[in-house]
Amino acid sequence: MSFITLLQTSPVFFVSLCTTIGLMVGSFLNVVIFRLPKIMEREWQQQCAELRGETAEILPSLSIAKPRSACTHCGHKITALENIPIISYLVLRGHCSQCNTSISLRYPIIEALTGIISGFVAWHFGYGFAALAALIFVWSVIVLAFIDLDTQLLPDDITLPLLWVGLLVNLGDGFTDIRSAVIGAVSGFLVLWSVYWCFKFATGKEGMGYGDFKLLSVIGAWFGWKMLPLVILLSSLVGAVIGIGLIIVTKHGRNTPIPFGPYLVGGGLIALFWGNQLNRTYLGLL
Repeated sequence: MSFITLLQTSPVFFVSLCTTIGLMVGSFLNVVIFRLPKIMEREWQQQCAELRGETAEILPSLSIAKPRSACTHCGHKITALENIPIISYLVLRGHCSQCNTSISLRYPIIEALTGIISGFVAWHFGYGFAALAALIFVWSVIVLAFIDLDTQLLPDDITLPLLWVGLLVNLGDGFTDIRSAVIGAVSGFLVLWSVYWCFKFATGKEGMGYGDFKLLSVIGAWFGWKMLPLVILLSSLVGAVIGIGLIIVTKHGRNTPIPFGPYLVGGGLIALFWGNQLNRTYLGLL
């Protein structure tokens, strides 16, 4: 039996493989989440220095691939055995092997989250193109959600390629037809763009960032314009509940910005897995 045949005929093997790959990808996503904002910040500093006619400060080379991951406290280079998803964290008991500094619990959480959702994608869609496309979408939006939580940024380096990939996927009616995908991409951007300007004219303040427009445009490009009302409703409800909870429980100031990207990501994931069923149910009730 060939490997491809095994993937096609054994759902358990396919789900297990995708879960394992998801765990390893989750480890890589941790690097992207940590480094991409730093790379962007360096680029901005360099551009500002050039505009001022100054010589930019020469900093050590930094990219997604190099240098090798290291402890942020002592600089110890993380070995391959120390980089096994989840297992290494448990073996090291959440501490650096050299300086014993605590390692953030978020690293294994992201690895586990990516693995679980990847396995669910495999179970939900089965072997085929839809599963591959869905994995690309899931891995990308996980990065976007956590970068937005950390920095309130949604990098164009991820959102724009993801937008074009979504349109390409739907050229062959991947998750919707291409007409719906194009309308969804345009509508997703314009809806939040309109909300932004209405809020700004009414209050004189900016209610959200341009990255949110682009992220909703991405969701529209992947799943079509019919999913946008569902995504906006779900993300707004969850965002409102969490925002009110933060104000009440943690004394979070009303003027303190809350990233909206993670809620849009949550709405996009619901659209990916259950969007059609929810839309049919909603229309049936009407």
